[in-house]
Amino acid sequence: MSDVTHNIKLIQQRIGAAAQRAGRQPESVALVAVSKTIEPERVETALSGGQTVFGESKIQEARAKIPLVSGRAHWHMIGHLQTNKARDAVALFEVIHSVDSVKLAAELSRWAERAGKTQAILLEVNVSGESSKFGLKPEDLKSTVAEISQMPRLEVQGLMTIAPFAEEAEKARSCFRRLRELRDMFGLRELSMGMTRDFEVAIEEGATLVRIGAGIFGERKRYEPAE
Repeated sequence: MSDVTHNIKLIQQRIGAAAQRAGRQPESVALVAVSKTIEPERVETALSGGQTVFGESKIQEARAKIPLVSGRAHWHMIGHLQTNKARDAVALFEVIHSVDSVKLAAELSRWAERAGKTQAILLEVNVSGESSKFGLKPEDLKSTVAEISQMPRLEVQGLMTIAPFAEEAEKARSCFRRLRELRDMFGLRELSMGMTRDFEVAIEEGATLVRIGAGIFGERKRYEPAE
């Protein structure tokens, strides 16, 4: 068994235990393996180990990598997305986690219309208020949801956030709880929150999607796509 496959099994066990502590079914939490900077061969190893959903952060890297990976992989965009990359994002990803403006949503809707697809999205919320993070302000969420909900080619499935970095995972709990409260206000389904250092707390607070990279692939080796 490869290290990647072993790590996936361990993470899944921890997901299951965290879900049970919260009185939830383990199947209610989906693992998004963060494959940014990971070469296609290691993504294939993860696929062979049963992992099917992968998260990328940069359009250029995803555009080069995705064609090299088996078609059974499902791809999510989890990084900051500029409006001029909306066309590629619609073409490459099943779900976009990082929609943080009406302007970006409108561009995604426009390209989804041209592609003849309905694009699943999550709205990124800057719950912590950190100036270094992207995302909507919580107080702007109501008006943003109302506007984006009128865009026929977009399906708002839920919310996403990145908690402040802390050595102690417990310090992220209030951030995750606040996102769940916001999600519930709008009757949405998905909560994308929690990474390698804090995903168990995120699950206890309601995460349905956890984004884990180092816990699966270990220390990253920079993947440089061929020109």
